[in-house]
Amino acid sequence: DYGALEPHINAEIMQLHHSKHHATYVNNLNVTEEKYKEALAKGDVTAQVSLQPALKFNGGGHINHTIFWTNLSPNGGGEPKGELMEAIKRDFGSFANFKEKLTAVSVGVQGSGWGWLG
Repeated sequence: DYGALEPHINAEIMQLHHSKHHATYVNNLNVTEEKYKEALAKGDVTAQVSLQPALKFNGGGHINHTIFWTNLSPNGGGEPKGELMEAIKRDFGSFANFKEKLTAVSVGVQGSGWGWLG
């Protein structure tokens, strides 16, 4: 249900991310993987190297969206609790400082500017 996260994320945005963005990353990754297999079979190192940025970009976009879908919940959000919050406070001083730092680092990432805590 594309509208499950409203009012936080509207259905139009969710549909766009699913049917356009994520689908495009997957399609482009599949095409690039086929080209890469052909380059490997031919021993064409130049082609292999030239395809690596597209593999990284589209593979990353696919992984980002997969994590995005996996971690969304209509009842989610808010500040973390327990061990995660303790670690955030220890390492960043506060949840607000953590969010500020994660946002600043994520904005600098090529492409969508996504950042994941892992």
